[in-house]
Amino acid sequence: MEFLHDIWGFLKTRKKFWLLPAIVVLLVFGGLIVFSSGSAIAPFIYTVF
Repeated sequence: MEFLHDIWGFLKTRKKFWLLPAIVVLLVFGGLIVFSSGSAIAPFIYTVF
């Protein structure tokens, strides 16, 4: 959780709030790949990339 705190501090200090949606999308896609790696929908997700 310290990593997320550091990222938030960077965004807040440097006024780079426009990066927040990109970070959230990357986290969602990463979580989707990790959690679906052993499921039946994995082949459909990998075709997106």
